[in-house]
Order: sequence, then C-alpha cells, then structure tokens
Amino acid sequence: MINPDTKQESWRLNKFVALCLGVSRRKADELIEKGKITIDGQPARLGQQISDANKISYNGKLLELQSKQLIILHKPTGYLCSRASQGDVPTIYKLLPKNLHHLKPVGRLDKDSSGLILMTNDGDFAHTMTHPSFYKIKRYLVTIDQPLQPLHRQMINDFGVQLPDGRSQLTLERQHEGDDYRWIVEMSEGRNRQIRRTFDALGYTVKKLHRTNFGNYSLGDLKRGEWREEKFTNS
Repeated sequence: MINPDTKQESWRLNKFVALCLGVSRRKADELIEKGKITIDGQPARLGQQISDANKISYNGKLLELQSKQLIILHKPTGYLCSRASQGDVPTIYKLLPKNLHHLKPVGRLDKDSSGLILMTNDGDFAHTMTHPSFYKIKRYLVTIDQPLQPLHRQMINDFGVQLPDGRSQLTLERQHEGDDYRWIVEMSEGRNRQIRRTFDALGYTVKKLHRTNFGNYSLGDLKRGEWREEKFTNS
C-alpha cells in the first residue's frame, strides 16, 4: 500500500517498486516483465499507474513505501562493501546500526581501500551516481611504491593505459609539490580496481587508496568507521 504521506494521488508502477526495493527503475521494469510484481493479486504490466487503493506485492510480499535515505560512511581498510563476509573479513554493515542495514552501497571500494561510501535505498539515485553516462567525478588520494615517471604520468593523463577491459584514463595531480609518490586521482568511471590496475600495468603498486569525494559529496571531517546522514543533491 502506498504511504499517504507522499501526497501523490497516483504513481507510475516502476517508480513505486524501485523506491520500495531500493533498485533502479530499469530493474523494476525487469521484475514487472518477469511477473514478480502483482497489483491487487493480478500480474502487473509495464507502464501501469497505481494509487493508494492498490496493493502491490513482490513475490507475494506486500510492498510499502519507505522514505528515501542517504548516508555517507567513512570506510576503513579491512572491510568489504558487501553483505556477506569472507572468512574473518568483516563487512561495512558491521559499522552501521541494524536500522540502516537495508541501505545499499553506491559503487564499491575494495577491502584494502578506504574513504567515502554513499549508501542509500534509492535505486534511481544509485544508478545516476554510478552509470558512466552521468559522468560523476570521484576523487582519491593515492600513494604508490615508487616515484611516478614523467612519461607514465603523461600516458595516464593524456593517452590512457590499455587494460583487458578497455582504456583507462585518469587525471593526476601531485598531493605535494615535488612528491612523485602521492597523487590526487580523479576519474568518472568505476571499473573494478581500475586505479590499482592502471598503475600496476605500468609497473607500480598502489600502497594506499583513499576516496574523498564522489560527485558533490565529500567525506569532510568524518572519522574512520563513522557515518552521517546526508541530503540528496543534484550531484
């Protein structure tokens, strides 16, 4: 049943399903097409409008609209961005109270990386933040194991580095003048371990990777392991 606090007389079905399940509207359409969604006990159809009088279910379970939520988490190293732990390795949900465990990470950081993680129950927001077509800039502080050679810096900045899954082009800037070990790295893509693999392809090992910004969102002075509620912005 639709929450009357939304003050909306009718809803497009896929938007309602997306908000309830924390998925994108595209994913909601897939669920509708697969017959996973019913309206008043009848199979739903793409493009349907619903109202407060309708009862919408997913796999037989009644859906109820939840308020949109967004938090920023300062992920320490040593935590996985997943619900399932691997052996003794904890997940980021160990850092959150149980009433936030329904939130999903927007993109990921690997176990050995730290910094800003956005978590939300709004699938459309997550899609716009992660899909390459929306071009959201992410900023990282990266430390490598040896000084970056000028030629390699030019390759990464200007031409990109060819990886098995395509060309990787990053924007590099020194964190400190004259220091060729520590770099500010910006990128709009989000391929798996892309920064680490880019440096590795040129013979470097990333010793530290810390995300500080994602679109208009910033880690600020949030301490490791802490989180805060955040307002949605047009980032």
